[in-house]
Amino acid sequence: MSDLSLVLVGAGKMGGAMLTGWLGMGLDPKNVTVIDPGQPDDMKELANKTGFSFLTSPEGVAKADILVIAVKPQMMDKVLPGLVGLVGEKTVLVSIAAGTPIATFRSYLGADLHVVRAMPNTPTQVGRGMIAAFACEGIEADKLETIAELLSSTGKFTWVGSEALIDAVTAVSGSGPAYVFYMVEALSKAGEALGLDAEAAGLLARQTIVGAGELLNQSPLPASTLRENVTSPAGTTAAALAVLMAEEGGLAELMAKATVAARDRSIELSK
Repeated sequence: MSDLSLVLVGAGKMGGAMLTGWLGMGLDPKNVTVIDPGQPDDMKELANKTGFSFLTSPEGVAKADILVIAVKPQMMDKVLPGLVGLVGEKTVLVSIAAGTPIATFRSYLGADLHVVRAMPNTPTQVGRGMIAAFACEGIEADKLETIAELLSSTGKFTWVGSEALIDAVTAVSGSGPAYVFYMVEALSKAGEALGLDAEAAGLLARQTIVGAGELLNQSPLPASTLRENVTSPAGTTAAALAVLMAEEGGLAELMAKATVAARDRSIELSK
């Protein structure tokens, strides 16, 4: 890993998960400073074990090469003014806060601030995350490479070509785990309606989604091929898919409507 100095502001579930991933992939703790006034116990233990600096405020901290913001969007007005001293001419700010545009960071920390907006999702906490990011112009290639490496430490990573696409990323992968969890709920209730008791229906639904996800993870085949492999002509799966894949009222139509709603709300929140 690079010898660039990294400051992480916010050590909650997402920030903490990413930090654990960075340390696990070889980031030198001596180059890391974590700032969180809440001082969560699990992060205290990790700091004691690995040796990174764990502080309650940014006072006295040197300018960062990479400054990662992992606080809730509603905290920005309170947090950002205190970070001015951490920002130098070559600092790159990486934000994982939903709905906070690049313009907001520049309004507090400088009009020429180099910013990467990243959108992770909750499976990041178990090393199966998906992160997509947009980088503003002017960031050095070696720093972009380091940032891509850091953001890949808890799952998969990709760049997108415009800041506006972060709203689409939010709709698909950022909010996406909730869609999957709801599918488990719906499949479980459907099982109960067919006569299964609640415990059995819940177990069947949950493990089916877990197993299908792991099969998808391990297989090189596209999802469409895996679906076809399960589907015998005129069989039970085909009968169910005829409902789910209906042109009107099917799952594709519902998912399109759902992601548009999520994207539009993400746009509203960023204004």
